[in-house]
Amino acid sequence: MKLATLVALFLLATPAAAHADLASIVSRDVPLGGERSLAGREATPRFNLVGLHWQGSGAVRFRTRTLAGRWSRWRAAAPEHEDGPDAVGAERSRPGWRLGNPYWTGASDRIEYRVSGAVRRLRAWFVWSPIGGIENRAPALVRTPAIATRLAWGANELIKRAPPQYAPTLGLAVVHHTAGSNGYSRGQAGAIVKAIQLYHVRGNGWNDIGYNFLVDKYGQVFEGRFGGLDRNVVGAHAQGFNTGSVGIAVLGTYGGIGITPAARSALVDLLAWRLDLAHLDPAAFVSALSSGNPRFPRGVPVSMSRIAGHRDTGFTDCPGDFLYGQLGGLAREAALTGLPKLYEPSARPSPRLGHRFTARLSAALPWTVTITDAARKIVGSGSGVGAAVDWTWDAQAALAGTYSYSIAARGVRPAIGTIVTRSSPAQLTLVDVRATPSALTPNGDGIDDLTTISYSLGQPAVVTATLVDSVGLEVLTLIEEQQTAGAHTIPFAAEGVLDGSYTIRITALGAGGRQVSASVPVLVNRLLSAFVLSRRAFSPNADGRADLLRFAYTLAGPGDATLRILRDGAWVATPFTGSLAPGRRVFEWDGSKRDGRLLDGLYEAELTVADVDGTVSQRLPFRSDTFRPRLRLMGMAPLRLHVSEEAEVVLRVDGRRVAIARKAAGTFVLPLRPRRLHALAWDPAGNVSLPLTRVLKRPRSRSAVSELD
Repeated sequence: MKLATLVALFLLATPAAAHADLASIVSRDVPLGGERSLAGREATPRFNLVGLHWQGSGAVRFRTRTLAGRWSRWRAAAPEHEDGPDAVGAERSRPGWRLGNPYWTGASDRIEYRVSGAVRRLRAWFVWSPIGGIENRAPALVRTPAIATRLAWGANELIKRAPPQYAPTLGLAVVHHTAGSNGYSRGQAGAIVKAIQLYHVRGNGWNDIGYNFLVDKYGQVFEGRFGGLDRNVVGAHAQGFNTGSVGIAVLGTYGGIGITPAARSALVDLLAWRLDLAHLDPAAFVSALSSGNPRFPRGVPVSMSRIAGHRDTGFTDCPGDFLYGQLGGLAREAALTGLPKLYEPSARPSPRLGHRFTARLSAALPWTVTITDAARKIVGSGSGVGAAVDWTWDAQAALAGTYSYSIAARGVRPAIGTIVTRSSPAQLTLVDVRATPSALTPNGDGIDDLTTISYSLGQPAVVTATLVDSVGLEVLTLIEEQQTAGAHTIPFAAEGVLDGSYTIRITALGAGGRQVSASVPVLVNRLLSAFVLSRRAFSPNADGRADLLRFAYTLAGPGDATLRILRDGAWVATPFTGSLAPGRRVFEWDGSKRDGRLLDGLYEAELTVADVDGTVSQRLPFRSDTFRPRLRLMGMAPLRLHVSEEAEVVLRVDGRRVAIARKAAGTFVLPLRPRRLHALAWDPAGNVSLPLTRVLKRPRSRSAVSELD
């Protein structure tokens, strides 16, 4: 493939002194001519981080020039694929664009491009991030490493696009490198993190910085995505595996060299602490379920190390050959850091005996399990010696209520939680179980992306909710927790769940062994998305204004579609039915039906699409309106008008144009005393009133009430 060189010379612009402490980002579209040469030159603010976006299947390389006039080597714009949010869920990358990595270049003023293959559009994002001091903070937790908080490195909290999302559990850590320059100073590290946040949000369109933590070559650790250092915040760093993982990026590129001793020590401490919070063994292997990426389709289980490299989750070289080769040693060191440790704690109700507590210790130790009531009084305890914790509390004599427990051994981080015990068998009920909606389309279009499972408990109980597939296999545990009596809800977004028919099974277990269950069917089908109408009202009267209603929607795969028109829930017309191929579809309807044209009134458009996984439908309201609005003059001093329905009233008052949007029918007054008046009213369906014209012969004479329609 012939390689063409595009040279863009971006001259240094003087930054505003008043904003010298703020990070900024600008974008420039690079004009691609027929000869693949740059059409012109334009100035841009200085930059110290750059990222490239492009459209097409080709590739882009670039190099940059420092303020001192030194050119960098040529770099691939996107050496690491599949950084980013999961393919399912609300957070998405910019559609249609290939996203390059954010490269720290140091203070620079020029850039050159080389493109190969099919590149239709090219856009550069230039970030200027000022250098500032960073203060590390050690949170008040045992063996927590020093961490520079978002406040310390200057995160811009105003640009976050959405609140954080949380995974119910943590399963693994994914290690990355940022693929930028290794030649940064200690003081520049915080500026790099700030620049990456700005590029991820403003450039890529993500909710926040993609990584949960970042580590520099000097051993400094930075808090990444907002939501809490010790919480299971869902990041945007490993497409398909963001939920239930913690993403840690090392600043720099490590394909040809390993990380520094300081970075290695900080990474070991961070991994040991974060996995210990979740009571996970760093040296273990896990099986993680993909939510979908180019390498692993949705629903595919992938076996990997607890401390994995980004390349384990997708088609990428990240975190570089040398750093990837160090991960096994890092896992062994993290497992040995902070010993002893407690792994995989569990507190499960036993139908016959009460509650069973289990855990695994890193070494044989004396251990204890302690149960306390609301007044912190010990009501039960067990103990033993060994590497396996296994003890059952017989709660038959305990009063009904909520209790706290602790699984502890000398020197380990204890596992704590709560349990609910001794519900009355006669009063333990599970009723009003339903899913709203019963069919969800988790494709991020804002329509039925989430279903809510609601139910009501008659007594406190331990509630387990599981997702069961069509052949009766448990796919996912949604919750397993103690709950009080009363109404409860469980949100279900179907992240990582394949399309198909499922049942959500809810089981409530009381301390006395009393157990009740209920099930509700749900359908997961991502086939239909982005169903919209061109307007909320139209006038099918062949007058050339708003005569057509346009329906648009997207199909992720082939399906049988039916578009029906309903009025008060009853079928009125079927504008379309047939089999469709995947893609964006647009259909126009003129309001015609078997027995003539659509009458005026309120309607719903119902689109139903079916494939092998099931049938989904969505409805949108609209109005048919073929009558022109009525505009009446009620007085001229001051000007008073009456409109018969919602409309935009456009007036020409003594030669001056005035437009008024009226949301409902009624009379309105304007502080005007015109001598000449011309007015029209346009309703949402495109109907226009008869013109209302008034000329006052004698100034300030009282006008009679008139109606000119």
